[in-house]
Amino acid sequence: MQCNKLREVRGTKDLLGVELYKFQYIHRLSQSIASRYGFIAVDTPIIEFTEVFTKTLGDDSDIVTKEMYNFQDKSGENITLRPEFTSAIVRVLINKNLVVPVKLFSSGPVFRYERPQKCRQRQFHQVNCEFFGSDLPLADVEMIALGYNILSELNLLDNITLEINFLGDKETMSSYRLSLIEYLNNYKKHLSEDSQRRLVINPLRILDSKAPEDREILLNAPSISHFYNKYSNDFFMEVLNGLDELCIPYKINHNIVRGLDYYCNTVFEFTTSKLGSQNAVVAGGRYDGLVKFMGGNDIPAVGFAMGVERVSALIDYKHQEPRSVVLMPIGKNAMSHALRLAYELRCKGISVHWNYKSTSLKNALRKVDDNSIVLIFGDEELQSDTIQVKDMKTGKQQEIVKCDLLDLLYKKFNNNC
Repeated sequence: MQCNKLREVRGTKDLLGVELYKFQYIHRLSQSIASRYGFIAVDTPIIEFTEVFTKTLGDDSDIVTKEMYNFQDKSGENITLRPEFTSAIVRVLINKNLVVPVKLFSSGPVFRYERPQKCRQRQFHQVNCEFFGSDLPLADVEMIALGYNILSELNLLDNITLEINFLGDKETMSSYRLSLIEYLNNYKKHLSEDSQRRLVINPLRILDSKAPEDREILLNAPSISHFYNKYSNDFFMEVLNGLDELCIPYKINHNIVRGLDYYCNTVFEFTTSKLGSQNAVVAGGRYDGLVKFMGGNDIPAVGFAMGVERVSALIDYKHQEPRSVVLMPIGKNAMSHALRLAYELRCKGISVHWNYKSTSLKNALRKVDDNSIVLIFGDEELQSDTIQVKDMKTGKQQEIVKCDLLDLLYKKFNNNC
C-alpha cells in the first residue's frame, strides 16, 4: 500500500541552501544597521492571546476579520499565531516596564490566512523596528532614514520609491472622514463589495483599496491635505524638511493610510514596481495612542516592518562559502585517522568535510568545491606522518609533515590564497 506523500501546508515554504542564506543575510545586515541607530534586539513568542491583536488592529481590519490563525488551547484560552509584530512589542514594553525612549528590533515569521501568491505567503517573515518615547518629527525622519539605509546597503534604491502621507491628529482625521463619506456615498453602488462594507465601518480603508472600480472613484476624492490644521501642517513639513536635509527622495501620496487602525500622523511605504501588486517592501508610520490603548502609559511611537520575502526577491545575492578542508582518506586505517583529524581541526575552528565511504580519489576530487583545500592521506602518509595538501583554487599540491598542517591552513585561510 502506497503512503501518501507528506506535503508543506499551503502558503508555507521550506527554506534551505542559498535561499536560507539570503534570508539570514537580510536579517544580519538589518540588525547591524539598526544597532547603529541605537536599537536593541527583542524576541517575542509566535503565539499570543488573541485579544492582543483584536484589541489593537481594529475589529473591521482584514487581518482580524479574515486572516488571523486563531485556536483554543487545551485550557480553553484563545490563542493566535502573530499576524504582525507591533502589538506584541507594545505588550513587551508594558509588561517589562521598559524605560523610554527605547528602540526595539525584532524579526521572524508571521502568519496570515491569505491567498498565496508571489511574495505573499501564509507564513512569511518580517524585520521590525519600533521607536518608543519621542513625539518629535525628527523621530519619524530617523525611522524613515533607517529603512532607507537598509535598502541602500542591500543595493535596492534604483528600484525603490519612498511614498509618504500624513494622516494628521484626531481633529484632522475626523473632519476628513466626514468629507470622504459624503463623497463616497455618491458612488456607493459602484464601490467594490469590501469598500461598501468599509464605508460604514472605516471609510479611510477604502483609500488603500486595490480594486479597479475603487481606484477610479478615488481619483477625484477629497485630499486629506485640505483638512490639515496648523499642528498637522507644521509636523508634516518638519518631516519633509528632515528628509530633504538627508537627501532622501520621496513622493507624497495622500492615499496611503496603512491597513491598521492604530496609525496616525506620518505613514510611509517604500515601494517597487518589480513585484506586481505586492509592491510595498517597507511600510510603517506613527502610532502615538497604541501604548496607552493597550494599558500602558501615554507613550508616542513610530515604527516599520520590512517584508523579507519581498526584499529577497529583489536583491542580487551570491552566497560564498568560507574556505573549508576536505579530507580524502585512502584505505581503512586512513578512514579511522580521518575521524580523529576532522575532530581536531573542527575544535580549532576549521570547517571540515569528508566522504564517509570509500571511493576513487579521481571521482572524489571531481566533486570538490574550487574553494576547498583537500587533505589526502593513506597508509604511506600515516607511516611517514605526512599529508598531501591540494589547494583546489590554485591546483597546487604539496606534501607537508602533519605538525605543520595547522600553520599552513591558517595561512591559507587568512590570506585567502
